[in-house]
Amino acid sequence: MMKLQHCSLVVRDLAKSRRFYGTVLGMEEVARPPNFTFDGAWFRGDESEFHLIAASDTTAPPGFEDPGPAGHTGLATHIALEVTDLSGTKAQLEQYGIEILGGPMPRGDGVVQMYVHDPDGYLIEFFEWAAGGKQEATERGAVRGEAVARTRSSGRQATLTRGEG
Repeated sequence: MMKLQHCSLVVRDLAKSRRFYGTVLGMEEVARPPNFTFDGAWFRGDESEFHLIAASDTTAPPGFEDPGPAGHTGLATHIALEVTDLSGTKAQLEQYGIEILGGPMPRGDGVVQMYVHDPDGYLIEFFEWAAGGKQEATERGAVRGEAVARTRSSGRQATLTRGEG
């Protein structure tokens, strides 16, 4: 099996993305090879990296399209980062004015997760393994227009509209 070493992201504003990945997330900016003359930056956290590429230096478009309500529960293309303190991560993100799109919420297998957008609209999941293992979680069904959530134990339905987590 291979391991994921890095993820490349095309970004609109390299300075804003440097702030997000470096200052807000606390990742270390590392040197790029000297033959990489296009505008960009690399950030490392533990064993994986984010390679940022300035949109002005490529034909690839920056960011993701807004996933709508699906982004609140992770039913969209996203990048997941494991953290050791989800509440501390949430507080740090909020300190920098980063909107929490969804969560923190239990996934049902011992993981608690939450979602944010980076400056270019990439959906980022932060998760931690909860003490005590599996926990009750809201059922996550298909998201088509409105998200309908059903609590597994009670069978109650709740309609989530954009802006609710």
